[in-house]
Amino acid sequence: MTDLHPVIARVTERVTARSAASRLRYLDLIERGRDAGTNRDKLSCGNLAHGFAASGEDKPAIRTGRAMNIGIVTAYNDMLSAHQPYGRYPEAIKIAAREVGATAQVAGGVPAMCDGVTQGQAGMELSLFSRDTIALSTAIALSHAMFEGALMLGICDKIVPGLLMGALRFGHLPTIFVPAGPMPSGLANKEKQRIRQLYAEGKVGREELLESESASYHDAGTCTFYGTANTNQMMMEVMGLHMPGAAFVNPGTKLRSELTRAAVHRVASLGWDGEDYRPLGHCVDEKAIVNAAIGLLATGGSTNHAIHLPAIARAAGILIDWTDLAELSSVVPLLARVYPNGADDVNHFHAAGGMAWIITELLGNGLLHRDIMTVARADLTDYGRSPMLVDDALVWDEPPTAPGNDAILRPVSDPFSADGGMKLLAGNLGRCIMKTSAVDPARWTIEAPARVFAGQDEVMEAFKAGELDRDVVVVVRFQGPRANGMPELHKLTPPLGVLQDRGFKVALVTDGRMSGASGKVPAAIHLSPEALGGGPVGKLRDGDIVRVCAVEGRLEALVDEAEWAARPQAEAPPPPFDTGRELFALFRHHSDVAEAGASPILAAMDRDIAL
Repeated sequence: MTDLHPVIARVTERVTARSAASRLRYLDLIERGRDAGTNRDKLSCGNLAHGFAASGEDKPAIRTGRAMNIGIVTAYNDMLSAHQPYGRYPEAIKIAAREVGATAQVAGGVPAMCDGVTQGQAGMELSLFSRDTIALSTAIALSHAMFEGALMLGICDKIVPGLLMGALRFGHLPTIFVPAGPMPSGLANKEKQRIRQLYAEGKVGREELLESESASYHDAGTCTFYGTANTNQMMMEVMGLHMPGAAFVNPGTKLRSELTRAAVHRVASLGWDGEDYRPLGHCVDEKAIVNAAIGLLATGGSTNHAIHLPAIARAAGILIDWTDLAELSSVVPLLARVYPNGADDVNHFHAAGGMAWIITELLGNGLLHRDIMTVARADLTDYGRSPMLVDDALVWDEPPTAPGNDAILRPVSDPFSADGGMKLLAGNLGRCIMKTSAVDPARWTIEAPARVFAGQDEVMEAFKAGELDRDVVVVVRFQGPRANGMPELHKLTPPLGVLQDRGFKVALVTDGRMSGASGKVPAAIHLSPEALGGGPVGKLRDGDIVRVCAVEGRLEALVDEAEWAARPQAEAPPPPFDTGRELFALFRHHSDVAEAGASPILAAMDRDIAL
């Protein structure tokens, strides 16, 4: 067995030491949840009668309390393509539960908004805080104490992190995440990107753009590019919270149905009365969190997880930061190229060996923790096997010995890049993340005059007016969690790509977000501290020379120190007040910084603990 890489061991030890006190409190919480908390056998007759009143044929089993009752928390809606397949899952889950003498009930639903629909719109300012809303909704669903196990039905951007944050507060329950899979491949991603840029330049119209987008996003299932949604699924695999290999099997297939059935059977066997108790709070430990970070880096996943992973970890009493991610990135090679980091989508990735190859190769080279508690039967080795049907029975194939397509997957001995493509930048403008895996190394350093904006619509207007046709660092501030909820700024990707293609040196600096679809333009994102409340990006002025350097890990305004110290902060725009954004003022006012997870609910929880 290969020894663990010393840097990964060192980072894990540091995270464990930093988290010692908070992790101990968390483990005590879940022990009390199992042994002294409100559980089904302690409910009053009135409580219990309410809980099974409408449970039909499962009522006698739930009433006696002798079989596991599985709580289903679902993100179903039929507007969101990734979650539309979940509509029929509860009935299938109930049937599968009965097959092993268990029962299942829908414990509750959680909101599932689509960043694709709200991209560039006011609704995007609710997106990040929807994660915390989902965590709260998950906690409400599980608070009824009717359940000895749980299944989480969710896939997309904020939904899986939110489900996991909420479920971890009930970490004594064995819990499995059940994906629904990506939609079949549509229009080639390069062609979609080409049409978007032509539209940004005014060379094609809205009808041509809509036709292209419709050919890309065309069916039920997750969007097929490697953004936050599919990065979520990768992380659930390397953390051992799926049935092995479940991440990227298409909806509506027999294999997908059998994987869901297997998840029901498996969670029913993991209860605290059995011989294989695997509570969620023990599955998600320091090693699992480090594995999630390694998977993110090795596959070129979404930078949104530089925010989500610290928040997930905190919900389990674990503290991880961007310094840890950067140190891991220095030794974890990039083994996958999936759009926007390559030409191919997640279906091609899966067909080439996908997660089975990634996990097998990382484990074989000491780059993942093998000895984590997963929801499968052994350790993480199980996740190096691909599910398949043999005579309609679900089995797992042997681990792959080579990738099926070396344009998509590579071995550690011949990676696409020697590092994980996620850089920590720091300097007199603060700390931020830059994803370099899709950026030409010749553009890893940009030094140019700043053009400062307070919103992405202002950038679009300046682009259309020709005011950005030069070397420029586009600075978009007052986009942090406390200012407006930290929306993603993908509306800027096509115009900035156009400027770069015209031969200009271009970079983006923002205290807002971009995700795994950020593309080829160097983007220094999640800048912390944010402009609202005194972050130094609030001092920048048009024309200041800004240096963005992923090589040296620096982000600096090249301004005389005395002048910089004396400068006042820019005035913040008024707070948002429409599209429901005003309802989230409480979240904005109490949010943590991005590096800590940008979570108002965790910040408030930690303050209570400190009292």
